Amino acid sequence: MGRIIEINGPIVTVDLPGVRNAEQVRVGDLGLVGEVISLDGTTAVVQVYESTESLKPGQIAESLNRPLSVELGPGLLGQIFDGVQRPLPAIAKLSGDYVARGLAVPALDREKVWEFRPNAELEIGKPVRAGTILGTVQETDTIEHRVLVPPDVSGELLDHAPAGGYTVEDVIARVRDHRGEVHKLRMYHTWPVRRPRPYMVRDHAAAPLITGQRVLDTFFPLLKGGKAAVPGPFGAGKTVVQQQIARWSNADIVLYVGCGERGNELVDVLETFPELKDPRTGRSLMERTFLVANTSNMPVVAREASIYVGVTMAEYYRDQGYDVVMVADSTSRWAEALREVGGRLGQMPVEEGYPAYLASRLAAFYERAGRVKTLAGSGGSVTLIGAVSPPGGDFSEPVTSHTKELVRTFWALSKELADSRHYPSVSWNDSFSDYVSTAAGWWGEHVDKSWADKRAECLAILAQADELARIVNLVGPEALSPEQRWVLEGAGLVKEGVLQQSALDPVDSYSSPEKQYELMALVLEIYHQGRDLLKLGTPVEQLSALPIMGRARRLKSALRSEEIEQIRAFRDEIRATFDPIRSEYSAVKGKQA
Repeated sequence: MGRIIEINGPIVTVDLPGVRNAEQVRVGDLGLVGEVISLDGTTAVVQVYESTESLKPGQIAESLNRPLSVELGPGLLGQIFDGVQRPLPAIAKLSGDYVARGLAVPALDREKVWEFRPNAELEIGKPVRAGTILGTVQETDTIEHRVLVPPDVSGELLDHAPAGGYTVEDVIARVRDHRGEVHKLRMYHTWPVRRPRPYMVRDHAAAPLITGQRVLDTFFPLLKGGKAAVPGPFGAGKTVVQQQIARWSNADIVLYVGCGERGNELVDVLETFPELKDPRTGRSLMERTFLVANTSNMPVVAREASIYVGVTMAEYYRDQGYDVVMVADSTSRWAEALREVGGRLGQMPVEEGYPAYLASRLAAFYERAGRVKTLAGSGGSVTLIGAVSPPGGDFSEPVTSHTKELVRTFWALSKELADSRHYPSVSWNDSFSDYVSTAAGWWGEHVDKSWADKRAECLAILAQADELARIVNLVGPEALSPEQRWVLEGAGLVKEGVLQQSALDPVDSYSSPEKQYELMALVLEIYHQGRDLLKLGTPVEQLSALPIMGRARRLKSALRSEEIEQIRAFRDEIRATFDPIRSEYSAVKGKQA
């Protein structure tokens, strides 16, 4: 037991004998939750995750004798937590619309009975290792929860509970370790959020995260276990992109962390997600989703905790053998929390007031992404997607620039594209993916071997068109040759026929890999046919006015992903349109010769 010495906003200095660095503490008469961030003898500096209003020097401070940890077990899915893993629906029942300070509500329901099915392969008296599956629980209709031996426990299995109904507090197994200590295992365990959960080895098996969004999957792919960033200014459509990833990605589990976002934006997410249908099962998407909500009006230091709480829960489901996607919105607000804490501690600021350790903190977070072989021997992954909110859309600011160096997929959102109603507003000039060569192997095996070449050609057309657009702005379109004007037409086909995609269109909201490839191949077919006709003297105006040009742009919304044969048949219509023109101008050119 100790006492408060000084209060500086969310930073509280306490005299607390016996406390250790990174330990969780409660301060004040209300027992506000905090974490020790520095220690000098018995004097500890604590960052408090709740408002410190009404705290006074001399009030009590108490160590909880454990680091900031989360509860991991059945009951996480479908839940909404705050930044320190308190369930918001349970808090609402206790304190109403506003979170009362000092509330201690367990993350997992202690009263709910789960039907536990033991692992039949386990034998009493035989050794079990960390990560072994003790049994399963049907957590939701969509997801089977695999109850694990905690990562820090291994030894001889002394007993094992039979099938039946148990709460998370009931003992379902006992294990004696090599020191003779007996561990009582329950359906849940706790784990420190700042300590990455262990695994056996990194698994380099490459499989793309299919989001159903053409500009992401085809042009700037992300692998399962990869790390990506979605930077963009306000109004560029970050939230919609994140929702589309959550809804349509081929991940097993989706975790959304709202880190310091505006209350109205986060409320929209919290209201929208429970209404979304899982396209794979037709059931609620929340059956394989859970949310961590930390709004901008909540204590600033809780933003940092929310990031670590989220990624630790993601690692837990990875250890069960699932592919998990975690969306953090946004890491800029997290960085702002670091800046505020650093300022109150008197730390020397560097770029734009951020602390010198900003880059290392971001790196430590993104390094927790990866595809691994778990302790149980299965494969699982955590894919991290961090949204970044650069002030004024300035990608050179510290958070965006450091993030850009750390991630391998960069989906840069453009305000100019958003203002022109081009969604998703992913800039093909500023975005990149280092996973293209790896993804090409999967696309070549499962879709078509020419995927990489066609993707590269589309990007080359877009780059050339952007250069020509600058010339047009200076001297007008009359300065362009017919071939150059056709490049602009080809770029328009790529933009409207492939890149643009409506999240509200029931047909176009999701595009299978096969549909993505066929649409790309189709617009390139038109481009190649037209380029050949230009050599015969066909006017660009005649080609641009062909009805098939407009139809090619609208085909994405006219045919569903399962209607691949109809999309392929459209190529025959393309040839039927262009062949008579080719014959006509070939004959004219022959007469001229």
